[in-house]
Amino acid sequence: MNLHELTSIIEDKREEITAWMDEKRKQVSIPIYGSVDIRDAGWKIAVVDANHFPAGFNNVAKEDEEHLAALLRNHILRRDENCKWVHLYPEAHTRNAAYVENLRTLQRLISKAGFRCTVGSPELESHGSIDGLSAPLLLDYVELKEFDGEQGIVVDGKRPDLILLNNDLTEGIVPGLGSTRVSPPPQMGWHVRRKSNHYEALKEYVHEIAEMLGIEPWYLMTDWFVSKDKCLEKEACRIELAAEVDDFLAKIGARYQKMGIDREPVVFIKNDSGTYGLGILSVKNGDELLALSNRKMKKLMYSKGGVDVENFLIQEGVPTCLNTESDGPVEPVVYLVDGQAASWFYRINEKKSDIENLNSPSAIFQSHKEVGHLYGKHAHGWHALVAELSMLAMGKEFSAYQN
Repeated sequence: MNLHELTSIIEDKREEITAWMDEKRKQVSIPIYGSVDIRDAGWKIAVVDANHFPAGFNNVAKEDEEHLAALLRNHILRRDENCKWVHLYPEAHTRNAAYVENLRTLQRLISKAGFRCTVGSPELESHGSIDGLSAPLLLDYVELKEFDGEQGIVVDGKRPDLILLNNDLTEGIVPGLGSTRVSPPPQMGWHVRRKSNHYEALKEYVHEIAEMLGIEPWYLMTDWFVSKDKCLEKEACRIELAAEVDDFLAKIGARYQKMGIDREPVVFIKNDSGTYGLGILSVKNGDELLALSNRKMKKLMYSKGGVDVENFLIQEGVPTCLNTESDGPVEPVVYLVDGQAASWFYRINEKKSDIENLNSPSAIFQSHKEVGHLYGKHAHGWHALVAELSMLAMGKEFSAYQN
């Protein structure tokens, strides 16, 4: 079955889907923003990574900015109608110009939404500005002060109404988040969050929407499992993981054969609590894992901030059927605000195959305006649907972390 040929069923069920989404959004705390990477094989369209602290707003199309700003405004004022001042709390990536450009874009969006927007953190207090791709980003002077027994941040001696967190907290809670409303909640940082928790939360929503559409849930979600407590510097752990991978690949292969899919199955081995494309490996069998060089093994076990990896998400690899004629395979990246798919761009990587991880230094990004005409009907159909399901799952994740 090719989902592209069934796009009309989404439109036929649009009112029912919208009512269902509205009801589900009332039940969870919808994130202020997020982004998802989608793989579209035709026979499967699924979210393969979900980010609670998106860092690529510089790649969204200019024509989407008014809509993004309006959604930001709605989300912020729905939670605090008196909010006037949003402080953007960033990562400490002083040398990553693309990340800085993301901050510049976010600041512009918040200002367009009608709020005062300051930027900075105690970690960056010695920097007056940091260089982005198009221009420097001026930083505000941020200090830590004690408020009712908790450390909070002040900017020019005053406290902002809202801290918008754009720091994924891989290395733990950063100072100053205790006394002011913070969004997204710090509990969703990678020091706590697990990728597998997201897919566990997503499963229920996918099953419900698939039943509504009359298709199998398998078409809208990757298969996965978690391999825990794998000290891969030890041969016994590597042998155990390789056996688990072979068993999983056999199950995927059996499904492919049953459905007439002529592909060799591949799995991705990922850090269950990582980000930035670190700690990711694709293999076609367990022997590839056992044959890894020490360098590649260390890369698999390494994550941002040097945090050790012991739990791995083993995820079905989904090839992409999307491509450009000259630049290579393509995967959609959807940016969402207030739970709504609000802007698309596309990650393209001429140095990778249709089954490989495209998130590498050789990737380029093109806006929906530039190449969206090739994939537009899918972007506003299946791609938007699975992305918005992912935001529901993020809200459900947060509810679980609170309990």
